[in-house]
Amino acid sequence: MTRLWVTMALAALVVATGVVLSVPKAAAATGNATGYASQNGGTTGGAGGQTVRATTGTQIHAALCNRASSSTPIIIEVQGTINHGNTSKVSGGSCNTADGVIELKQISNVTLVGVGTGALFDQVGIHVREASNIIIQNVTVRNVKKSGSPTSNGGDAIGMENNVRNVWVDHVTLEASGGESEGFDGLFDLKNNTQYVTLSYSILRNSGRGGLVGSSESDLSNGYITYHHNLYQNIDSRAPLLRGGIAHTYNNHFLSINDSGINSRAGARVRVDNNYFQDSKDVLGTFYTSAAGYWQVNGNVFDNVRWSSPGGTTNPAGPNPTSNTSVSIPYSYSLDPANCVPGVVAQTAGANKGNRVSDGSCTPQNPDPGNPGNPDPGNPDPGNPDPGTPGGTNLSLSGDSDGSSKASGTSYGNVRDNNMNTYWSPTGTTGSISIKWSSATTVSKINIREAAGATGRIGSYRVLNADTGAVLASGNGAGVISFPATSVRKITFEITSASGTPQVAEYETYAS
Repeated sequence: MTRLWVTMALAALVVATGVVLSVPKAAAATGNATGYASQNGGTTGGAGGQTVRATTGTQIHAALCNRASSSTPIIIEVQGTINHGNTSKVSGGSCNTADGVIELKQISNVTLVGVGTGALFDQVGIHVREASNIIIQNVTVRNVKKSGSPTSNGGDAIGMENNVRNVWVDHVTLEASGGESEGFDGLFDLKNNTQYVTLSYSILRNSGRGGLVGSSESDLSNGYITYHHNLYQNIDSRAPLLRGGIAHTYNNHFLSINDSGINSRAGARVRVDNNYFQDSKDVLGTFYTSAAGYWQVNGNVFDNVRWSSPGGTTNPAGPNPTSNTSVSIPYSYSLDPANCVPGVVAQTAGANKGNRVSDGSCTPQNPDPGNPGNPDPGNPDPGNPDPGTPGGTNLSLSGDSDGSSKASGTSYGNVRDNNMNTYWSPTGTTGSISIKWSSATTVSKINIREAAGATGRIGSYRVLNADTGAVLASGNGAGVISFPATSVRKITFEITSASGTPQVAEYETYAS
């Protein structure tokens, strides 16, 4: 299979109408379950239960095992990096855990939510099995392997199987560094009687396989799955693969799908509403089988999508996709116009985005600065942009600047000229820009301001003390970033992923 090893650039898309974003109130898990996870009695996770903080995988397991029963509600707030070195089996009457994987097995009524400086599951997968009423929110899971070393969860970032009901996965980032030949499997797999699941406001990227519903043509017991406001980027196939059952995919951005996207087969029926498909191949149809699936299409945009000729086990829906079934949706939902989807998703999807959501409109409006949506208001995240504007003097105006590269027509100095009409861009989608002074200067906040027409492009970043190489903060998106006051001669803002060529109009620095 064709695979791109670096994240593809998002072509510039200027949406004249902009986007409206709203921010849920700060809480251990924000918002209410949407889509099919809101059906069958709803999904509330550990609401009403004890709140426990965990900084290791073993502590997550201990929190589950210390409950009165396997159904006692619990909210587990996770901060820090979960890896094989700190994830061990814990025994107890209310849990069934294992080494090297987060086991949500034979349990119910659990919320697992990233807080504070963020939750990273590094090469450790999250396994939901024989479980119900589960919420997973605001976490990053990366590079989970099924072969090589170390292995976890069969190679799935998040996997569900064996009689699972009502799971809401929201504002997560799931990523790999290749495909099956490199030891990875799916990012989001559901099988063996898993039903009433929603994946929302999440990023799935850089993987051979996005995810599946049903492990084989005979595993048709799964269904009632909603996918909305997600970014599928640089995925070879299974975005998602559906075997039987009913699914609803709306307001997702599919970018650089290399081989096939929504693969409806073996009688599956999927409603496909107001998605944006871009720079991709065969984004909808039945592929690699003669067992047909079905789709209803409404309001989608197909931007530079390549379609194969039908024949054999290849049955693409395009080049002019039309519906071949009808799918009735039992819950209410608000659709963003498809042209707005890339901008909406860039600003909302993924972990550490303040759990921002869209209200279905495209009128420009900033999130409520008095309600930033930090899941842990008592322990603010120093790596997350703060919508408030810093006070005091912009120290950049008295400094100098340099960077890793600059695109034609841009300048390093444009980020400190107090002019939002000029900007710096790297030569690609990633790069760094620095502010420097002739003597040590104390900095505790920076404000990265994107140029008009380029807002929301900056993805993940790091802020570095360029004198020592120390990471002062990391996160996603432009805006105000706070960190402990540091004396530096040079401070670097490094863009490590983006949904297009970044345009930094101003890089402001403040003492407080």
